[in-house]
Amino acid sequence: MTKQKILFDLDDTLIYCNKYFYHVIDQFVDAMTKWFGGYGLTETVIREKQTEIDLAGVHAEGFKSDHFPESFIGTYRYFASFYGRACSAVEEDFLWKLGRSVYDHQVEPYPHMEETLDALASSGHELHLYTGGELLIQERKIKAMQLERYFDQRIYVRSRKNIEAMEDILATGGFDRSSTWMIGNSIRTDIVPALTAGIHAIHMKTDMEWVFNVVGIEVAPKGAFFTLQALKEVPDTIHGYLGRT
Repeated sequence: MTKQKILFDLDDTLIYCNKYFYHVIDQFVDAMTKWFGGYGLTETVIREKQTEIDLAGVHAEGFKSDHFPESFIGTYRYFASFYGRACSAVEEDFLWKLGRSVYDHQVEPYPHMEETLDALASSGHELHLYTGGELLIQERKIKAMQLERYFDQRIYVRSRKNIEAMEDILATGGFDRSSTWMIGNSIRTDIVPALTAGIHAIHMKTDMEWVFNVVGIEVAPKGAFFTLQALKEVPDTIHGYLGRT
Protein backbone atom coordinates (compact mmCIF):
# COMPACT_ATOMS: atom_id res chain seq x y z
CA MET A 1 0.00 0.00 0.00
CA THR A 2 1.37 3.41 -0.99
CA LYS A 3 1.97 5.63 2.02
CA GLN A 4 -0.43 8.57 2.01
CA LYS A 5 -0.07 12.05 3.48
CA ILE A 6 -3.29 12.83 5.32
CA LEU A 7 -4.22 16.32 6.51
CA PHE A 8 -6.84 16.49 9.24
CA ASP A 9 -8.85 19.54 10.21
CA LEU A 10 -9.14 20.01 13.98
CA ASP A 11 -12.37 21.76 15.03
CA ASP A 12 -15.50 19.67 14.43
CA THR A 13 -13.44 17.00 12.70
CA LEU A 14 -11.28 15.66 15.52
CA ILE A 15 -12.69 17.67 18.44
CA TYR A 16 -16.01 19.37 19.18
CA CYS A 17 -16.24 23.10 18.59
CA ASN A 18 -19.50 24.47 17.16
CA LYS A 19 -21.71 23.18 19.94
CA TYR A 20 -19.88 25.39 22.46
CA PHE A 21 -20.38 28.46 20.28
CA TYR A 22 -24.08 27.67 19.94
CA HIS A 23 -24.38 27.28 23.72
CA VAL A 24 -22.81 30.70 24.30
CA ILE A 25 -24.99 32.25 21.57
CA ASP A 26 -28.05 30.89 23.37
CA GLN A 27 -26.88 32.70 26.52
CA PHE A 28 -26.35 35.88 24.50
CA VAL A 29 -29.85 35.68 23.03
CA ASP A 30 -31.31 35.13 26.50
CA ALA A 31 -29.60 38.29 27.76
CA MET A 32 -30.68 40.32 24.74
CA THR A 33 -34.32 39.28 24.97
CA LYS A 34 -34.27 40.19 28.66
CA TRP A 35 -32.83 43.65 27.97
CA PHE A 36 -34.84 44.37 24.81
CA GLY A 37 -37.96 42.32 25.44
CA GLY A 38 -40.11 45.40 25.87
CA TYR A 39 -39.29 46.52 22.31
CA GLY A 40 -40.60 43.37 20.67
CA LEU A 41 -37.16 42.15 19.58
CA THR A 42 -37.31 38.44 18.70
CA GLU A 43 -34.73 35.68 19.11
CA THR A 44 -34.65 35.06 15.37
CA VAL A 45 -33.78 38.67 14.55
CA ILE A 46 -31.08 38.72 17.24
CA ARG A 47 -29.47 35.55 15.88
CA GLU A 48 -29.58 36.81 12.30
CA LYS A 49 -27.87 40.09 13.17
CA GLN A 50 -25.18 38.38 15.29
CA THR A 51 -24.45 35.95 12.47
CA GLU A 52 -24.27 38.78 9.95
CA ILE A 53 -21.75 40.72 12.03
CA ASP A 54 -19.71 37.64 12.91
CA LEU A 55 -19.42 36.52 9.29
CA ALA A 56 -18.47 40.01 8.14
CA GLY A 57 -15.54 39.96 10.57
CA VAL A 58 -14.36 36.54 9.42
CA HIS A 59 -14.56 37.49 5.74
CA ALA A 60 -12.62 40.70 6.42
CA GLU A 61 -9.88 39.45 8.74
CA GLY A 62 -9.96 35.67 8.98
CA PHE A 63 -10.33 33.58 12.12
CA LYS A 64 -9.57 36.00 14.95
CA SER A 65 -10.85 35.14 18.41
CA ASP A 66 -12.12 38.66 19.12
CA HIS A 67 -14.60 38.51 16.24
CA PHE A 68 -17.00 36.40 18.28
CA PRO A 69 -17.36 38.69 21.33
CA GLU A 70 -17.22 41.69 18.99
CA SER A 71 -20.28 40.29 17.19
CA PHE A 72 -22.13 40.32 20.53
CA ILE A 73 -21.16 43.93 21.22
CA GLY A 74 -21.97 44.96 17.65
CA THR A 75 -25.40 43.33 17.78
CA TYR A 76 -26.12 44.93 21.15
CA ARG A 77 -25.12 48.39 19.92
CA TYR A 78 -27.08 47.99 16.69
CA PHE A 79 -30.35 47.31 18.49
CA ALA A 80 -29.64 49.89 21.20
CA SER A 81 -29.31 52.50 18.46
CA PHE A 82 -32.31 51.16 16.54
CA TYR A 83 -34.61 51.33 19.55
CA GLY A 84 -33.06 54.40 21.17
CA ARG A 85 -31.98 52.46 24.26
CA ALA A 86 -28.90 53.70 26.10
CA CYS A 87 -25.88 51.38 26.04
CA SER A 88 -24.54 50.13 29.36
CA ALA A 89 -20.84 49.58 30.04
CA VAL A 90 -21.79 46.85 32.50
CA GLU A 91 -23.89 45.02 29.91
CA GLU A 92 -21.18 45.35 27.27
CA ASP A 93 -18.57 44.00 29.67
CA PHE A 94 -20.84 41.04 30.39
CA LEU A 95 -21.23 40.35 26.67
CA TRP A 96 -17.49 40.60 26.01
CA LYS A 97 -16.68 38.12 28.78
CA LEU A 98 -19.48 35.84 27.64
CA GLY A 99 -18.13 35.80 24.08
CA ARG A 100 -14.57 35.13 25.21
CA SER A 101 -15.71 32.31 27.49
CA VAL A 102 -16.23 30.04 24.48
CA TYR A 103 -12.46 29.60 24.21
CA ASP A 104 -12.16 28.28 27.76
CA HIS A 105 -14.28 25.16 27.36
CA GLN A 106 -12.91 21.70 28.02
CA VAL A 107 -11.55 20.05 24.88
CA GLU A 108 -13.68 17.06 23.89
CA PRO A 109 -12.69 14.57 21.16
CA TYR A 110 -15.09 13.24 18.58
CA PRO A 111 -15.94 9.55 19.01
CA HIS A 112 -13.19 7.21 17.76
CA MET A 113 -10.66 10.00 17.32
CA GLU A 114 -7.76 8.06 18.81
CA GLU A 115 -8.53 4.74 17.17
CA THR A 116 -8.87 6.44 13.78
CA LEU A 117 -5.51 8.20 14.07
CA ASP A 118 -3.92 5.05 15.50
CA ALA A 119 -5.19 2.95 12.60
CA LEU A 120 -3.86 5.35 9.97
CA ALA A 121 -0.50 5.88 11.66
CA SER A 122 0.01 2.15 12.24
CA SER A 123 -0.65 1.58 8.53
CA GLY A 124 2.35 3.78 7.76
CA HIS A 125 0.58 6.93 6.65
CA GLU A 126 1.97 10.35 7.50
CA LEU A 127 -0.51 12.46 9.46
CA HIS A 128 -0.70 16.26 9.32
CA LEU A 129 -2.93 18.71 11.22
CA TYR A 130 -4.27 21.78 9.43
CA THR A 131 -6.45 24.10 11.51
CA GLY A 132 -7.80 27.63 11.35
CA GLY A 133 -7.69 30.11 14.21
CA GLU A 134 -5.23 31.80 16.53
CA LEU A 135 -2.03 29.95 17.44
CA LEU A 136 -2.33 30.07 21.23
CA ILE A 137 -5.96 28.94 21.28
CA GLN A 138 -5.36 26.09 18.84
CA GLU A 139 -2.16 25.03 20.64
CA ARG A 140 -4.12 24.71 23.90
CA LYS A 141 -6.52 22.27 22.24
CA ILE A 142 -3.72 20.32 20.58
CA LYS A 143 -1.84 19.94 23.87
CA ALA A 144 -4.99 19.02 25.78
CA MET A 145 -5.59 16.12 23.37
CA GLN A 146 -1.85 15.28 23.17
CA LEU A 147 -2.12 15.36 19.40
CA GLU A 148 1.61 15.91 18.92
CA ARG A 149 2.01 12.12 19.31
CA TYR A 150 0.29 11.73 15.94
CA PHE A 151 1.33 14.90 14.11
CA ASP A 152 4.73 15.78 15.63
CA GLN A 153 5.81 19.06 13.97
CA ARG A 154 3.43 18.57 11.04
CA ILE A 155 0.93 21.11 12.39
CA TYR A 156 -0.27 24.15 10.44
CA VAL A 157 -2.33 26.93 12.04
CA ARG A 158 -3.66 29.60 9.70
CA SER A 159 -5.85 32.67 10.29
CA ARG A 160 -7.41 31.99 6.90
CA LYS A 161 -8.09 28.54 5.44
CA ASN A 162 -8.49 28.91 1.68
CA ILE A 163 -6.96 27.75 -1.58
CA GLU A 164 -3.95 30.04 -1.13
CA ALA A 165 -3.18 28.61 2.30
CA MET A 166 -3.66 25.06 1.01
CA GLU A 167 -1.37 25.66 -1.97
CA ASP A 168 1.30 27.13 0.31
CA ILE A 169 1.27 24.06 2.57
CA LEU A 170 1.37 21.64 -0.36
CA ALA A 171 4.16 23.49 -2.15
CA THR A 172 6.29 24.13 0.93
CA GLY A 173 5.96 20.53 2.11
CA GLY A 174 6.59 18.99 -1.29
CA PHE A 175 3.37 16.96 -1.15
CA ASP A 176 2.62 14.45 -3.93
CA ARG A 177 -0.95 15.44 -4.71
CA SER A 178 -1.88 11.99 -5.98
CA SER A 179 -1.26 10.56 -2.51
CA THR A 180 -2.47 13.45 -0.33
CA TRP A 181 -5.84 13.71 1.46
CA MET A 182 -7.72 16.49 3.24
CA ILE A 183 -10.25 15.44 5.87
CA GLY A 184 -12.55 18.06 7.39
CA ASN A 185 -16.08 19.22 8.10
CA SER A 186 -15.98 22.57 6.30
CA ILE A 187 -16.89 22.55 2.64
CA ARG A 188 -15.65 26.14 2.32
CA THR A 189 -12.28 25.86 4.07
CA ASP A 190 -11.41 22.15 3.81
CA ILE A 191 -13.12 20.51 0.86
CA VAL A 192 -13.26 23.15 -1.87
CA PRO A 193 -9.57 24.14 -1.41
CA ALA A 194 -8.56 20.46 -1.42
CA LEU A 195 -10.50 19.66 -4.59
CA THR A 196 -9.22 22.83 -6.27
CA ALA A 197 -5.66 21.80 -5.41
CA GLY A 198 -6.26 18.37 -6.95
CA ILE A 199 -5.88 16.26 -3.81
CA HIS A 200 -8.25 13.68 -2.35
CA ALA A 201 -10.90 14.89 0.08
CA ILE A 202 -13.20 13.46 2.72
CA HIS A 203 -16.05 15.62 3.99
CA MET A 204 -17.03 14.79 7.58
CA LYS A 205 -20.67 15.74 8.04
CA THR A 206 -21.71 17.32 11.33
CA ASP A 207 -25.13 17.78 12.91
CA MET A 208 -24.55 21.46 13.68
CA GLU A 209 -22.65 23.16 10.88
CA TRP A 210 -21.68 26.82 11.02
CA VAL A 211 -23.33 28.74 8.18
CA PHE A 212 -19.91 30.08 7.10
CA ASN A 213 -18.87 26.56 6.15
CA VAL A 214 -21.87 25.83 3.96
CA VAL A 215 -21.17 26.59 0.30
CA GLY A 216 -21.67 24.83 -3.00
CA ILE A 217 -19.02 22.60 -4.55
CA GLU A 218 -18.35 23.82 -8.08
CA VAL A 219 -15.05 22.05 -8.73
CA ALA A 220 -14.79 18.53 -10.13
CA PRO A 221 -12.65 16.14 -8.07
CA LYS A 222 -9.43 14.99 -9.72
CA GLY A 223 -9.11 12.12 -7.25
CA ALA A 224 -11.23 10.62 -4.48
CA PHE A 225 -14.07 12.52 -2.84
CA PHE A 226 -16.15 10.94 -0.08
CA THR A 227 -18.70 12.17 2.45
CA LEU A 228 -18.69 10.27 5.75
CA GLN A 229 -20.69 10.38 8.97
CA ALA A 230 -18.10 9.11 11.47
CA LEU A 231 -14.32 9.24 11.94
CA LYS A 232 -14.07 5.49 12.34
CA GLU A 233 -15.07 5.13 8.68
CA VAL A 234 -12.00 7.02 7.47
CA PRO A 235 -9.30 4.28 7.50
CA ASP A 236 -11.40 1.71 5.64
CA THR A 237 -12.54 4.36 3.16
CA ILE A 238 -8.97 5.38 2.31
CA HIS A 239 -7.68 1.81 2.20
CA GLY A 240 -10.66 0.69 0.14
CA TYR A 241 -9.98 3.43 -2.39
CA LEU A 242 -6.28 2.56 -2.57
CA GLY A 243 -7.16 -1.08 -3.07
CA ARG A 244 -9.20 -0.20 -6.16
CA THR A 245 -6.56 2.01 -7.78
